[in-house]
Amino acid sequence: MKRNIPWILLALATAVQAATPAPAPITLQPDQTQAEAAAVSARLLSRYHYEAVPLDDRMSEKIFDRYLKSLDPERVFFLQADIDQFSVARTLLDDAIAGQQLDMPFTIYTRYVERVQERLGLARRLLEKGFDFELDEQYRYVRTDLPWAATQAEIDDIWRKRVKNDWLRLKLAGKDEKEIRATLDRRYETALARSLRAKSSDVFQVFMNAYAASIEPHTSYLGPRASEDFAISMKLSLVGIGAVLQERDDYVTIRELVAGGPASRSERLAVGDRIAGVAQGENTPFVDVVGWRVDDVVGMIRGEKGTTVVLDILPADAGPDAEHKRVVMVRDTITLEKQAASKTILDVGNADARKRVGVITLPTFYQDVGARRNGDDNYRSASRDVARLLSELKAESVDAVLLDLRNNGGGSLDEAIALTGLFIHTGPVVQQRNAQGQIRVESDMIPGQAWDGPLGVLINRASASASEIFAAAVQDYGRGLIIGEQSFGKGTVQTLLDLDEMAASRTPTYGELKMTVAQFFRVSGGTTQLKGVTPDIALPSLADKENFGESSYDNALPWTQVQPAAFTPEGQFAELLPALTLRHAARVTSDIGYRNLEEDVAELNTLRKRNEISLNEVERRRERSMQEARLKARELARAAAVGDSAEAAPAAIAALRDDGLIAGERSLRAELDAEKSGKNRRDVLLDEASAILGDMVELLQSETGLAARNPPATGARVN
Repeated sequence: MKRNIPWILLALATAVQAATPAPAPITLQPDQTQAEAAAVSARLLSRYHYEAVPLDDRMSEKIFDRYLKSLDPERVFFLQADIDQFSVARTLLDDAIAGQQLDMPFTIYTRYVERVQERLGLARRLLEKGFDFELDEQYRYVRTDLPWAATQAEIDDIWRKRVKNDWLRLKLAGKDEKEIRATLDRRYETALARSLRAKSSDVFQVFMNAYAASIEPHTSYLGPRASEDFAISMKLSLVGIGAVLQERDDYVTIRELVAGGPASRSERLAVGDRIAGVAQGENTPFVDVVGWRVDDVVGMIRGEKGTTVVLDILPADAGPDAEHKRVVMVRDTITLEKQAASKTILDVGNADARKRVGVITLPTFYQDVGARRNGDDNYRSASRDVARLLSELKAESVDAVLLDLRNNGGGSLDEAIALTGLFIHTGPVVQQRNAQGQIRVESDMIPGQAWDGPLGVLINRASASASEIFAAAVQDYGRGLIIGEQSFGKGTVQTLLDLDEMAASRTPTYGELKMTVAQFFRVSGGTTQLKGVTPDIALPSLADKENFGESSYDNALPWTQVQPAAFTPEGQFAELLPALTLRHAARVTSDIGYRNLEEDVAELNTLRKRNEISLNEVERRRERSMQEARLKARELARAAAVGDSAEAAPAAIAALRDDGLIAGERSLRAELDAEKSGKNRRDVLLDEASAILGDMVELLQSETGLAARNPPATGARVN
């Protein structure tokens, strides 16, 4: 442990003051309660975290780098000279936390605010001059891996291009020069004002999360205000749109859609969508929120139940100059009823071999804990509702069941175990290892199955936690097919420690610590952590895997394994995979909707690899025109395929009929009709997953040997 911290602090503060003669715009200092909270958190994290890491010089360096990244992720505020001056603190933050002397991160934050003032002041001055958009120059808008600017001239040029790009985006959106200047000036002025309103608690929150996240991504510190917000979201009593937001590339971006919320029910928002503006009602002008802090945007979206909020959205799958969409939603609370499982039946296959697939959509693993504790025998839960739906589907003579867990971020572990039990006899479902290395096996102990027929599970990148536990168990038992995308990969367990309760504080003072304490493992031994669940048959993915999912974190816990649990596989569906894969590949070549989705994925992946953009107006308009032309060509192709336009090709219809794809024709016509009425297009992935299950039923019926190795189970199940 190093000492003489006060001397080092004085040297750092003197260096900062010497570099900036003008007085600091704000003076923020840590208080004693924050210093105490940091020291207590460090002791807890060092001793009781699943990945217990000592607070030493090595951890200090990680905290230092992450703190700077939290403040200036795109490296557009600090100069390299600032970083060099701060480097004296690189290996001293551990001593600062343990010694309850937190002046260093506050001194760094003061410099950060000074740089924000300088950069935004320059940005506002640049608006007075305007720009020449005939020049052939590029703007590098992804700068996370670039060095900080070495000179004032270099940082000034970065900001000149940054402001020029902001101007050009608005110009391409149809705004005139006066509107553009007013919009951007207001945007920069608002960002400047927010930086000057920072409080000591804000600085402490950022710093402590830099420490917590340096251990692993799901550990965090919640100050009194953040703790209150977290409690609201966990109780689902927040009146808003039901979306988890995060800051990314100047935009507040949708990270997760809460099942049953207005955003999810609207079916017009997706993970990765960027919020450019917020309006309080349909007849109210948008407030530009580009560059805003996430908590400020959340504050605008929240409101009274029944009131309207309108979002100006730049879609996740669109380029920076794409057309925005206007999404109107009515604020509402999120109740269990709105999250409940639901069912539908899809007819798949050719006309002479139709199969009925029962689809159960489960948005989350819910349970009415209060009703259960009160002894209500009819309490609602995910597994109970699914059991009821399975009974209804059996009465309706479905051939197979598809459980749709897309965008299901998890929930109750008990429900994941109970749900698995609906499809297996009895046996272990998941293993859980704590920080001491002790392993506990969670099992389904109720004999019998609610559904013993062909089963499929549809997952995507947003299927996480409890969803992954269920899908992994179904896959390990050979009980059914996993279809879709690689899942999120969250295989860890968190607990919330109330520091106020530990300190016997009667008022919110110290905050809370969300800490990882255990890890999940499949019954086959491997963890769902990092790798998630790999589907048996993969479908196209629009998800940005580099920025969404456990593997997107730079310090996620690694994949590992333990000894397998004692379990007996109940099916051999893997034997069907070669034939199912061939049928799937043949079918999608004739599915225009599926091919369009594959094109979207390819184009989106190309867009994501870009890190710079032209600042030449002609070039930008050309790029946008090419995108619009591609979409128009696609629309004409769909119309031609179903004979819905003057350019229709009767031969295309004949080919569909000759190939036995009348259902494809109908689905394409339904897609066009939906577009005309303003509704969403058909769910291409759900259609294909259902068709795969239809193939599985047909193969099982035609291959007696396979059917014998996948026998239907007998026995009732009581829920």
